[in-house]
Amino acid sequence: MALSRVCWARAALWGSAVAPGPFVTRRLQLGRSGPAWRAPRSSKLHLSPKADAKDLISYVVAKTRGISGTYHRFLGRHFPRFYALYTVFMKGIQMLWADAKQARRIKRDMRKRNVKFHQLSYRDMEHLRQFRRDVTKCLFIGVVSIPPFANYVVFLLMYLFPRQLLVKHFWSPKQQVDFLDIYHSLRKRSHSDVITHLGRVSAIVSDERLRWHLTDLCTKVQNGTHPVAHDVLPLRECFSTHPLGLSHLQAPQMKALSRAVLLTPYLPPPLLRWRLKNHATVIHQLDRALAKLGIGQLTAQEVKSACYLRGLNSTHIAEDRCRTWLGEWLQISCSLKEAELSLLLHNVVLLSTNYLEPRR
Repeated sequence: MALSRVCWARAALWGSAVAPGPFVTRRLQLGRSGPAWRAPRSSKLHLSPKADAKDLISYVVAKTRGISGTYHRFLGRHFPRFYALYTVFMKGIQMLWADAKQARRIKRDMRKRNVKFHQLSYRDMEHLRQFRRDVTKCLFIGVVSIPPFANYVVFLLMYLFPRQLLVKHFWSPKQQVDFLDIYHSLRKRSHSDVITHLGRVSAIVSDERLRWHLTDLCTKVQNGTHPVAHDVLPLRECFSTHPLGLSHLQAPQMKALSRAVLLTPYLPPPLLRWRLKNHATVIHQLDRALAKLGIGQLTAQEVKSACYLRGLNSTHIAEDRCRTWLGEWLQISCSLKEAELSLLLHNVVLLSTNYLEPRR
């Protein structure tokens, strides 16, 4: 039978008048492109280019995942320390890319709906604020990497100075705790300077009632007492005019406040004033959006991040204490006007200096 099929196929190819069998007809229909030779749609031998492409892509993806898994197991077995760094770096890349896509979506929605930054929801505002700071920090690495072969030096610098050069996405869990403690210790050094300056300028406050109240507040903080809202709110007028308004702050006080909010103090006084005003405005806008959302809607991590941004080292404080402190902050912040934002900056020191922390 096999020999007869070969003979029928050879006769068909050479134009023989002998009618080919159904098997040869189907074979020839695959080799010809004319309408009369087209294979039926139900034929199992008909091959789809799209199906072939999908199968090829699936095969390549599967092989790539297999090779990647083998490579990861090799690194984990023979170079465990390097593998830990490699894992953190790759996860950091993924998180930073996800943040970039989220920020792009928010900006697109802002243009589409024609809304400003302060009109966004709390989470969108906080995401944009943090992403801008991360991009600014990464910009230095990008500029240094431009010269030829400089990327090797940059990798070495990132390994040696991760806190200064990398954003939190590339920090290990232990580094996140350690680095946040270091940053808080840096800003805590300026607390005494801010309180001392407040006590000194209280003597030149024109209103006698405000002068007494400000002196009493500084004395309480220096003696270890944590002030509450009714201790701070009566001083709103004092922080809107001379000598404590944002437009009247002296250079030493602006430098101390810049260190307290983790901004560089090594700038000319006009730039320091502009950065402090911009920082206070953003925090005030975030506070209003957070009050509208409600503290109860925040996750534990969001609460701790919000407290840390406002001056409290929430890394070692229980969540309920953080929520209580954040409620006190919002009570004061949401009562302030734009001209009184200097008090918001000073609250970073006043409300965090003596807040009770659990023993480590």
